[in-house]
Amino acid sequence: MEAVDKLLAWVSDLVWGPPMLILLFGTHIFLTIRLRFIQRYVGKAIRLSVKRSQEGQGDISQFGALTTALAATIGTGNLVGVAPAIASGGPGAVLWLWLTGVFGIATKYAEAVLSVKYRITTKSGAMAGGPMYVLERGMHCRWLGLVFAGLTTIAAFGIG
Repeated sequence: MEAVDKLLAWVSDLVWGPPMLILLFGTHIFLTIRLRFIQRYVGKAIRLSVKRSQEGQGDISQFGALTTALAATIGTGNLVGVAPAIASGGPGAVLWLWLTGVFGIATKYAEAVLSVKYRITTKSGAMAGGPMYVLERGMHCRWLGLVFAGLTTIAAFGIG
């Protein structure tokens, strides 16, 4: 039982420790620079998302796509995790929350673009896309898409 505790502690340190923080924030910064500070277009993106338009293809409106993307991003961690972060990290935690949020826009944009690029149209005419399609069709790693789906299912039971 002690070996299991040590293994879980090691995995926890890896997942929630400095390596993951560096990887996440590094990805945010890299994509921000690579996409030439895409965050400056957030206002325009929101205006286009709430405007009614019949242009384009697909079976979801711009507003529906925006709210779906926000729902996938804003979860219980963003609601419940802020108070403990501020309580344990002090006011400086707010700075890091804002920085991560602003720079994270580039990562979310890249995720959305890849999901649209590698989506498929089903036989019934509906669109299907997302991370598993990107892994299967974009990276040609079907097995990684299956691993992602399995781990996401497991996480849904523990995260909420």
